Amino acid sequence: MSKLFRAVIMGPPGSGKGTISERIAHNFGLKHLSSGDFVRENISAKTEAGVLAKTYIKKGLLVPDHVMTRLLLPRLVEMTKYSWLLDGFPRTLAQAEALNSACDLDIAINLNIPLETLKERLRHRWIHPASGRVYNMCFNPPRVQEIDDITGEPLIQQEDDRPEALVARLRHYKDVAKPVIDFYKAKGILYTYSDTETDQIWPNICTLLSTRIPTIQSDARCASTP
Repeated sequence: MSKLFRAVIMGPPGSGKGTISERIAHNFGLKHLSSGDFVRENISAKTEAGVLAKTYIKKGLLVPDHVMTRLLLPRLVEMTKYSWLLDGFPRTLAQAEALNSACDLDIAINLNIPLETLKERLRHRWIHPASGRVYNMCFNPPRVQEIDDITGEPLIQQEDDRPEALVARLRHYKDVAKPVIDFYKAKGILYTYSDTETDQIWPNICTLLSTRIPTIQSDARCASTP
């Protein structure tokens, strides 16, 4: 790849960001950078920012902007030789502005999924807390019910994925994400995709990336599966 390519992907919980990100990384050679992975790595390594993040997470609070930027931006600045896709950051306008001051983005992908689809997906979502691996009992189930495929440890369903908390969680996401979406729209790099199925969205994203990363363009890459 002659020119480095940097992108972010945004979407509410259950929108398929992880699945789309894996397909982009697999088909276009971008590094998939997950903000959740960065947080877990820093907590495990007991860095100053990781310890600080853990105090918020243990209280059930979102990690604030100044901590998230301390966790992520130094790592991104180090990756001067790589093209990447950032998943899970920025979540707020302050984070988007901080990222903008550190890196020039090529595109921002926004997944706009209907509320009823999100509710149905999250109702069946279970996670492995230590790694962040996500399973869906309908279309991506673990080999053994409620057990992580890799470690054999139990899976959990997050409290805020439960129906009674879900609508408020999605409403909060929409309120916080709108300024970020407007920010990238004003910069002319926002691409929004809407559908109820990831396999319907993927070919359109793949076509976009094929035009922006022509050195590895291939029709076969835009099939519905990696």
